[in-house]
Amino acid sequence: MIVIAHLSDVHLDGDRRAADRTRAVMEYLDALPHDLDAVLVSGDIADHAEDAEYEEAAKLLRSRHPLVVCPGNHDERAAFRRGLLGEGSGSTGPVDQVLRGEGFVLAVCDSSVPGEHHGFLEESTLAWLDGVLTDTPPQVPVLVAFHHPPVPLQTPYVDEIRQFGEERLAALVERHPHLTAFLCGHAHTAAATTFAGRPVLVAPGVVSTLRLPWEAPTGSSEHVHLDEPPAVAFHVLGDDGRLTTHYRVVAARR
Repeated sequence: MIVIAHLSDVHLDGDRRAADRTRAVMEYLDALPHDLDAVLVSGDIADHAEDAEYEEAAKLLRSRHPLVVCPGNHDERAAFRRGLLGEGSGSTGPVDQVLRGEGFVLAVCDSSVPGEHHGFLEESTLAWLDGVLTDTPPQVPVLVAFHHPPVPLQTPYVDEIRQFGEERLAALVERHPHLTAFLCGHAHTAAATTFAGRPVLVAPGVVSTLRLPWEAPTGSSEHVHLDEPPAVAFHVLGDDGRLTTHYRVVAARR
């Protein structure tokens, strides 16, 4: 059995609230009685992409489990690389990473678009992902992660800034049957749908929770709950190849 913890959208901003909620989730994961195969943090790490925010993230996003973190639309690639990957050059190219575990591969793609809030996978990222999939034996499941969902979630505020150009990703999926699922964040709500015949599993937000259209009062400033607790997803790959996702809320410090 393979278990991957998945959190997203911590939006660290130097304020105690975001830090306490992030710390609560990471401490919860570290206190689990069993080892996890991976911890994925799928974007929007820093709220303003400032160096101090990434310094804070580097202290908080530590785990006894294998950890991989990708950028979101609030992040900036060069600062992300400096603060979280220890890369002094601060390249502005896509931050694409792969975690190869025992019996699975987690391919983490950078769907951020510099200076924009919507998502798009650059051609270099698609070529990189194609290579990862090609190099992975067909019996080994590959989970693909990025920040932006590649499909609408029926949440207008998020759907306006989802991942676009998704038809290119769909074409890649057809060539690789062992691509098992897509894992993403961005929506600040636990959600599940499909894309190109694969599950799309959305992590809940740590810093806040999206109000769904039928929950939201009138007003553009009322699209999030700030009083809902942070939460995390657990993606479980069974020995039979079945993928199951569980969601857990985490009590935040006060």
